[in-house]
This record gives sequence, structure tokens and C-alpha cells, in this order.
Amino acid sequence: MTSFSFPSATLRRSPAKDSFAGHHEKGAPLLSPKKRAPFFLRTELDRLLTVSIAFSCVLVVLRAVHTDRFIFLFMIWNLFLAYIPYALSNWLTASPRAMQQPFFRYALFGIWLLFLPNTFYILTDLYHLHDTRHPLSPAWFDLALIFSCAWNGLFLGVLSMRQMEKIFHFPTAPIMALNALGIYVGRYLRYNSWDIISNPFQLTADIFDMIIHPFRNKYAWDMIACYTILLIMIYLMMKKLSKALG
Repeated sequence: MTSFSFPSATLRRSPAKDSFAGHHEKGAPLLSPKKRAPFFLRTELDRLLTVSIAFSCVLVVLRAVHTDRFIFLFMIWNLFLAYIPYALSNWLTASPRAMQQPFFRYALFGIWLLFLPNTFYILTDLYHLHDTRHPLSPAWFDLALIFSCAWNGLFLGVLSMRQMEKIFHFPTAPIMALNALGIYVGRYLRYNSWDIISNPFQLTADIFDMIIHPFRNKYAWDMIACYTILLIMIYLMMKKLSKALG
């Protein structure tokens, strides 16, 4: 990437330079990246993300086995939902044909925007650090479990945001405001991304009520404003940090 130097998930390396490609026998045909490995293992960044997400899932399973309680299994589902927008932006970036079809490109953008709040939503799962305590699970373990999931979601969101920002050149603030709204709607109104299809009228009515009665919903707008600023700062600081380290 140009202005954002996190390794691009769409980067294609030659077999000679990519250590993941392995040794190549002389005279044997070179395999394309798609044949060498599945999409989540093709680049160094994808491999690192896969390992990090797998580590979080292992922590969830270990806690469930050790405590005989499965309360944190929902974190694995949350990570799956958080991966969807990254997979969509990654695929769109690597698909020249899709980029040339405006209708399909913008339809995919709408789906991506619908799922994007799931990446940052995992930050609020830190709430569960105190209300799910168990004598057989140390506090440090629960903190590592939840924070690792939150970090993976945050990183997936930032990477996906940057990929789509390069394609559509949208301003950061409105997208982050929608993310903050999605976080509130998910955490407190208990909706999820699927409800825009399965329960669109009630979802629309509740959001509309927040808009026409801002003072009655002051708590909601305070949180949305706070998280909008927080997410903007996180995103911009990670972009600047990547430049400084690059």
C-alpha cells in the first residue's frame, strides 16, 4: 500500500521471495498463489492474522474445557463476523473485473458497510471481564482471551477500512460514526447485521426514534459520539504509526 504500509493482503510475491512457497524443484511448473495456499494463508499478513485468530479461539476452547462453561463461545462467532468485511474488501481489491462493474462494486460496498461494525464491536466485549468471572479461570486469562479477540477485530476493521478507503475515497468520520451507531445498536438494542433483512422495520423504527428524540436518547448519542472519536483516533494513529515504522 502506498500511504498505509501494513502489508497488503492482496500482495502477490514470486515463489523465490515468498518463504511460504517452499522449495521448488528444478523444471517443475510454478504454482499460482491460488493453488499454493487457501486465501487466508497466501500472504505474510494473512498468515499472521490466521495465527492470531486461531490463538484467540484456542483460548476460548481452553476456558470452556477447564471451567466446563461455554459462555465465551460467542467470541468465536464474533470473530467470524468480524472477518467477513475484511474478506470482502480483500476480495474486491484483488478482483479487477469486479472493480470495473459499478453496480456490483457499490452493492458489495453496501454489504461491507453492513458488516463492518462487527469488527469494532468486539471492543465492547471487554464488558464481560467482570460479569463472567469463574473461580477456575484466572482474571489474567480472561483478560488475555477477551483482549486478543478485541485486538483481532480492531485490526481486521482497520485493514478493511484502509482497503476500501483506497477504492472509494470516502471520508473517515462518517464511516466511523456509522460504526459507532452499529456498536450501540448491537450492544444495547441487541440487533445484529442480519436484522436489517430479518427485522428491518423494527430496527428502522428504533433508530428513527433515536434521531427524532435526541434528548430522550442522550445516553445513546453520548456513547456514539465518544466511540466515533475513539475509532477515528485509533484508525488515524495506526495509519501514522505504520508510516513511522515503515
